[in-house]
Amino acid sequence: MPGFIDYLPLTQWFKHYHRDDFASDLVAGIVVGVLLIPQGMAYAFLAGLPPQFGLYGAIIPLLIYALLGSSRSLAVGPVAITSLMVGSTIADTSASGLADPATVAINLSLLVGLILLMLRCLQLGSIVNFMSHSVISGFTSAAALLIAVSQIRHLTGLDIPNGGFITDSFGYLLSNLNELNSTALMLGILGLVTLWLVKEKLIVLLRNSPLPSWLVQPICRAGPMFAMIIGITTVASLGLDQGQQVAIVGVIPEGLPSISGFHVDLALWQTLITPALLIALIGYLESVSVGTTLASRDRERIEPNKELVALGAANLGAAFSGTYPVAGGFGRSMVNHASGARTTIASAISALMVALTVSFFTPLFFYLPKAILGAVIIMAVLPLINIRAFTDSWKFNKADALTLLSTFVFVLALGVELGILSGIAISFLLLLYRSSQPHIAVVGRVGNSQHFRNVERHEVTTNKHVLAIRVDESLYFANTRFVEDFIRAQCTSHREVVHVVLLCNAVNFIDASALESLENLTAQLASEGITLHLAEVKGPVMDKLKGTHFLQQLSPGQVFFTADDAMCALEEKRGVIID
Repeated sequence: MPGFIDYLPLTQWFKHYHRDDFASDLVAGIVVGVLLIPQGMAYAFLAGLPPQFGLYGAIIPLLIYALLGSSRSLAVGPVAITSLMVGSTIADTSASGLADPATVAINLSLLVGLILLMLRCLQLGSIVNFMSHSVISGFTSAAALLIAVSQIRHLTGLDIPNGGFITDSFGYLLSNLNELNSTALMLGILGLVTLWLVKEKLIVLLRNSPLPSWLVQPICRAGPMFAMIIGITTVASLGLDQGQQVAIVGVIPEGLPSISGFHVDLALWQTLITPALLIALIGYLESVSVGTTLASRDRERIEPNKELVALGAANLGAAFSGTYPVAGGFGRSMVNHASGARTTIASAISALMVALTVSFFTPLFFYLPKAILGAVIIMAVLPLINIRAFTDSWKFNKADALTLLSTFVFVLALGVELGILSGIAISFLLLLYRSSQPHIAVVGRVGNSQHFRNVERHEVTTNKHVLAIRVDESLYFANTRFVEDFIRAQCTSHREVVHVVLLCNAVNFIDASALESLENLTAQLASEGITLHLAEVKGPVMDKLKGTHFLQQLSPGQVFFTADDAMCALEEKRGVIID
């Protein structure tokens, strides 16, 4: 047991915990709790679930993360991207009649938790490195756009069908303008304006006021709560739910979520395993990215493998408390950090606030208009649409920009799951394509130094009888033909060459296909009176070569320690020319 206690990051923070730390955690916890209540309900609607599911996801999972998490500031709970993915999965599964939405959501939580814990058992905390930044940026922007467009139905009161292309929503809107609920639209616009004013204008006014900073921060972060209060008051006082048919949240069950078992359907799991894997990876990636960013500001670091345990356990907690998968939210985590959170005690305080709300105050949300929840969601996801990421990628690396754009388009056209899988596939194909045509340079000596550089970039000295070639990539099945063709082409254009030195300082490994290609190249060059040599071979690669017959087949070719050693041994003074 002491070993387990020592494993918990919270116990390490308690060793230096003071009263001032608790005061900061208390303020941060209250601020995030105020933000979490409207966001939780809004994200539950986005996932196609009743509002209490979003509140349940901010109680037990958040308490579990507070105990196990290694990030002081990460705010775990319902998040927009995960909610969209859960909603997409629920829509597909419910359409096929496999299970009801609640069962799907709970089984997704269980699978996500088990997948994350399995990754921890396999020490795969770095698995997110295989998902490129371009794929994630394209997916996030497209998902945010889909989320924003999906809220048109709540802002207009129109029953816009789910699915289809993103343009279908606008087409349905234009063809049914006569059925638009103008009152709901005005409430939605009122919510958007309120959120914008609090975020952009009120914060400026309060910062210039005599109010203390610890009070300014909660007020400025309470925009969603202000919008909810305005919406509830307006609908209740004017009876807009009856007179103008404004859609409202209605009855939210009171009481804490019950810890209970649930039905496990293996046939359902077969359908859910792919979306659960994607939800687990995306949620983990988002959480680790946010946690790492915030930790770096305090010159700290989070531990990815501990995050796998914490997030895995949090999702198991979500399953047993009857709600859908959770992750670390970007916006709430930034608010948590900016509000002064010192430890995960802040998260525990936020969870207690939500628990109190669920236990005693859910009747207050009866008249909450869905248009306000739609406005909360739209304002939360709009910052995720990152156009600059594409323009910056285009300037620096057009292949990355193509990956980003392709992922963006595929997510919009094919849906969340197929879209991100297509983006991952494209990124790997482009990686394979780039490595299949590595940069190869003919090099020469720089002045009288021991350095060798590209003959096309520098003033270098070469020898007409010795051809030095540097390959800037490891050698494997995808690029061996390209490298072999390049060397043969250079030998053809340099008829006086009798020695080829292959510089391997950038070669980290050689696979079986590449080894066979080198053997064939050695024999072909020998038949033309040319000897192949290697130089600057790395230790691990040399160890592998010593276990084969290649070094015997290379003879009379040699393996030189450096390029300078090779050129000094093979150069003939009469052949020196300046390029």
